[in-house]
Amino acid sequence: MRTVATPHSRLEEIRRNFEADGDASKAIAARTELADELTVAAYHRTLGAASGPPVAVLAVGGFGRRDLYPHSDIDILVLVEREIQGNEQKAALSAFLRDLWDAGLRVSQSVRGIAECCELDSQNVELSISLLDQRFLCGAESVYAQLSERLAKFLIKKKNDLIGQLCGLARARHAKFHNTIYHLEPNIKETPGGMRDIQLTRWLAQLRASEQGPIPLERATQFLGGVRCRLHYRSGRDNNVLNFDAQEAFSDDAERWMREYYRNARDVHRAALREIEVSEGLIESSLIRQFQDWRGRLSNADFTVNRERVFFKSPQQLQADPDLAMRLFQFIARHGIGPSLEAQRRIAEHLPMLREHFAFSRATWPALRDILNAQHATVAVRSLHETGMLLAIFPEWSEIDSLVVRDFYHRYTVDEHTIVTLENLSELRASKDPARRRFQDLLSEIPEFSVLAMALLFHDVGKGAHTGNHSQVSVELARAAFQRIQMPADLAATALFLIEQHLVLSAAMTRDLNDRRVVVDAAHLVGTIERVRYLTLLTYADVSAVNPEAMTRWRLEQLWRVLAVVSRELTKELDSERIHIDTAGQEFLEGFPTRYLHTHSEADVRWHQELERLSRVAGVAVDLRKYQGAYQATIVTSDRPNLFASLAGTLSGFGMNIVKAEAFANQNGVILDTFTFEDPMRTLELNPQEVDRLKLTMQRAALGKEDVRRLLRGRVRTTASGKLRVEPSVVIDNDASNHATLVEILTEDRSGLLYDVAEAISSAGCSIDVVLIDTEAHKALDVFYITCGGQKVSESVLPALRARLLEVCSGLPTG
Repeated sequence: MRTVATPHSRLEEIRRNFEADGDASKAIAARTELADELTVAAYHRTLGAASGPPVAVLAVGGFGRRDLYPHSDIDILVLVEREIQGNEQKAALSAFLRDLWDAGLRVSQSVRGIAECCELDSQNVELSISLLDQRFLCGAESVYAQLSERLAKFLIKKKNDLIGQLCGLARARHAKFHNTIYHLEPNIKETPGGMRDIQLTRWLAQLRASEQGPIPLERATQFLGGVRCRLHYRSGRDNNVLNFDAQEAFSDDAERWMREYYRNARDVHRAALREIEVSEGLIESSLIRQFQDWRGRLSNADFTVNRERVFFKSPQQLQADPDLAMRLFQFIARHGIGPSLEAQRRIAEHLPMLREHFAFSRATWPALRDILNAQHATVAVRSLHETGMLLAIFPEWSEIDSLVVRDFYHRYTVDEHTIVTLENLSELRASKDPARRRFQDLLSEIPEFSVLAMALLFHDVGKGAHTGNHSQVSVELARAAFQRIQMPADLAATALFLIEQHLVLSAAMTRDLNDRRVVVDAAHLVGTIERVRYLTLLTYADVSAVNPEAMTRWRLEQLWRVLAVVSRELTKELDSERIHIDTAGQEFLEGFPTRYLHTHSEADVRWHQELERLSRVAGVAVDLRKYQGAYQATIVTSDRPNLFASLAGTLSGFGMNIVKAEAFANQNGVILDTFTFEDPMRTLELNPQEVDRLKLTMQRAALGKEDVRRLLRGRVRTTASGKLRVEPSVVIDNDASNHATLVEILTEDRSGLLYDVAEAISSAGCSIDVVLIDTEAHKALDVFYITCGGQKVSESVLPALRARLLEVCSGLPTG
C-alpha cells in the first residue's frame, strides 16, 4: 500500500534536501509549491463548496512572489465583490483558514473588496505594497480579472505616491538601525543591507517601469537567502537575528564568514540607496526643485550640485588630477551634500590609481585637516569610507574593514564603531540635552578638532592585528600613516598620545575616584590639562559608540568627575612636580615644571636653550614667529617684578589677542614666557616693519624700560557689558602647593584681560611663579601659582585679592 506524504513529511523532506545541498532557492520554491497546493485544496473543501458571492484567493507579499522561507507567514488575500454574507460562507471562510493552520501553515489573512484594494490608505500602505506581489491562486477568475484591470490603472495613477511612501518607509527603517549595515548581530531581514532592501530595489524598479529592471543582486540574494533558511531551521521559527551563537554554528571561522556577510549587505544597501535616490528624483515637487536649484548655486569649477548630490563636472580629469577626489570630499564636508551615484562610480573606477597616488609621502594633511575641521566632517568621512577612498588614503584601515570583535557589549564592527565616534561628536555640537552641555562647551574649547578626529580614526585600528596591546599597534600604524600624509609633528604627537592612552579615562571611570592613588596615576599618564580635555572628549565619543545605550547618565557624570579630579591634580602638579637634571649642559631645565617636557619636543628644548644663551648677552632674548595660523612670542630673561604683566600688556597695546600663555621659572630665576596670540587687524602681516618694532618693545618691557601703561592708553580696550556669557569665578587655594598659592580664574575673555589680571596680582605685592593661560570660545581659563616674599600669600591678603580679581574679570580695569 502506497503511503501518502503528509504536509509535515514534505516539509521535513525540504529541510533534509536543504541541509544536504544548501540551496535556499530550491527550498523556498518547494515550500511555496506546497503552500500553493494546500491553499488550493483547502479552498475547494471549504469556500469553494459554499454558496454566496464569488470570491478569489490571492497570494500576496512574500507568498505572492514565491519567496517563502521555512517559517515565513503565508500572506493570503480573500478578494470579494461584495461583503461575505450568510452564515454558510462565513463558516466556510473560518474552516478554510483552520484547515491551513492544521496543515502547519502560519496564515496572515485579510478579506478585501476590489475598490478597497485600489485605494491608497496612508494608514495601511502595507496593503498596496503587498499587492505589488499578488498572484491568483484559486476561486472566481472573474473577480480577479476585475482587480487586475483596476489595479493596473491604480498603480499608474498613484505611482509617485507609492514610490514616496516606499522610500519614506525605507529611510525610517534604516534610521531605526542607525543607517548602518555594521551591526555585530544583524537582523538580516530588516537592517540596512538586509532582505527587505533587496525587495525594495525590485518594488521601486517595478513602479518606475524601469527598462533595466532592479540592480542585479543575485550573489547577495543567494547568500542572505541561505543564511535566513538556516536561521529559521535552527530556531524553529521566523527568527532573522544573526546572533553570535548562530554565527559560530554556521562557520568554523565566524569572523571571516561575517566579513562575507558585510560585503554582501554592503552591495544590497548601496543598491537600495541608489534606487531610492533615482526614485525620489522622479517625484520631486516644484518646491523641492526650487530648493535644489538654490543648492545648485553651490556648484564651482570642479563640481555641480543636482538633486542634493554632488557630481564631477569633468570626471575624466581624475586620471590626471587625483587630488580632485580629495577636493570632492572637502566640498562634501563644507556643504553636507553626499556624492552622487555617478561620482561614486567614478571614484570606484579610479581606486587602483588613487591607492597608488596616496601610497607615497605627500602633503595630504592640509586637505584632510580641512575635511575634519569642517561643519559636515562626518558626512565626508562616511562617504570616504563607503567609496573606498578612506582605504586608498589609509591602507592601515584594511584590517578593521568589516572587522567583528566578538563581545556582548559592542553593537558595531570596528570600522563602523570608529565612524560612529565621530558622529557622536557631531551630534554633541547640536545636542539640547542639559546633561551634555558641559561636554558641548568642552568641545568648542579644544584648539584643533582635526587632531581629535585623527586620534579617533586610528584609536582601534590595531585591533586588526589580533595580538598584543591594540593601543600600541594602533600607535605604530598611525605613526606611519601620519608621516605619509605629512601631518605636522606637534599635531601628530598629540594624536599619537591620545591613541596610546585612549583607555585611561574609561578605566578611571570604573575606579574609586576618592582613592588619591587612582587620580594620581591617571594624572601621570595624561600629563597635561590640554591632553585630559582631549581624552575626555575621545572617551565620550568612544563609550557612546559602543552602543546607543552605553553612555548612561551615571557614566556621563562619572566621566565629568574624572575630568575634574584629574585636571585638579594636574593643576597642582604645575608647581609641585619639578624637573631635576643631573646632566651637564642641561641646567636650564632644572626646576621647570614637569609639564614643560610633556608639552615641548626635543627641538623646542634645544631652541629654548639657545634663546637662554643669547639672553646672557643682552639680558633678554625674544623670538617671534608664525604658529598654527597665529603667532607665538617666546621670551627668555631674568625674573623681575611685574614682568609677566608687562609682556602681556605690550601685546595688548599692539592690538594682539592672547589665546594661550605659559610662564615658567628655573631654579636660577631664569624665566621662559610663551604667548600665543592672534592678530585680528593683520597688523604684522600688512606692516612687516611692525614685527621688529613689536620685538624691540617686548625686549624693553622685559627689561623694565617700557611704559606699558602708555601703550595701553592709546589702545581701545573692550570691557564686558550687559549679561556675561561666562560668570566670573576666582578660586584661591593655599593648600594645593607646598610653597605657593594657587589662583584659578574662569571668566569671559576680552582684550587686555591678561594684563589686568597680572597687574592686579603684582599690585598686591605678589610674584607670579607659574602661569598657564588658555582661551577658547570666549572663555578664559587661567592658572597662576603666586608667592609673596618667596612664601605662600598670607590668608589675610586673600579676600582683598580675590575681590579685586573678580572686579577685573567683570571688566573693571586696574587703577
